[in-house]
Amino acid sequence: MNFRRIMAETRTGLSRNMSMVVSIVLVTFISLTFVGAAVLLQMQISSMKTFWYDKAQVAIYLCSDSSSADQCPNGAVTDDERQAIEERLDSDLYSQYVDQYYYEDQQQAYENFKEQFADNQALSFVTQDQLWSTYWVNLQDPNDAAQAAVIIDGFTGMAGVDQVQDQKAYLDQIFAVLNVGSLTALSIAGLMLVAAILLITTTIRLSAFSRRRELGIMRLVGASNFFIQTPFVLEGVVSAFIGSVLASAALAAVVKFFVQGYLQSAMPYTAFISLHSVWPVFPIVIGVGVVLSALASAFAIRRYLRV
Repeated sequence: MNFRRIMAETRTGLSRNMSMVVSIVLVTFISLTFVGAAVLLQMQISSMKTFWYDKAQVAIYLCSDSSSADQCPNGAVTDDERQAIEERLDSDLYSQYVDQYYYEDQQQAYENFKEQFADNQALSFVTQDQLWSTYWVNLQDPNDAAQAAVIIDGFTGMAGVDQVQDQKAYLDQIFAVLNVGSLTALSIAGLMLVAAILLITTTIRLSAFSRRRELGIMRLVGASNFFIQTPFVLEGVVSAFIGSVLASAALAAVVKFFVQGYLQSAMPYTAFISLHSVWPVFPIVIGVGVVLSALASAFAIRRYLRV
């Protein structure tokens, strides 16, 4: 009987404060969407790091006719200089850090460039002679910066070498930008969650004020604090639950239609998160919404009844 009465009181409160309920749903939806987006972005960054760091290479760019005289005073690389580079890569000193390496001449570099930038206007401004012939070096441990440093130090300034670059350094810059975006989304989510908590607290207190006569009668007939407080807590929980479910649905739609649907087809050579890999995030989002709303509602009604 008490349970039915509690549920009836909850339905009454929700119907009387529909505009406030909608506000809680929207604020919870937006804030938890930002929370989930920040978590998904971190998962995406982790997935991309695993995918790209394993493929990160050290590039030994060889001198060409278009290289500067400061870097390549003797002009384009010769066959003897190329042989000396390969001998050094195969030497005991450097082979312990090298998993494998391969040579890409200017023609191959140009073909790869045309394939990668087929729809880019930059293709019309680049010629084969402007590209480097390159030794691409795969390290034993791509995540070990010390191994890349050994290769860079060992081949920089060598005859026939224009410059040596670690691709992982470029990836670190990209991931640093993505991490800033993730932290920004998380900061906005935190502010929105604070706003949601304040809104839930205000809504519950207004709901209790509008039913102050009923609450006074319930106290006079001996109703317990638990019986009085529970409907108000449930109002906040139900509203936040709806908002958190909507947030989870929005995140699932982003992963399915934007990440897997658009990005996966636009960037087929990159690892992206899937709906299967991120589904554990959704119960967390819903749980955060429900727990925060329950705590905020319980705090608000207790403060009101105490007054």
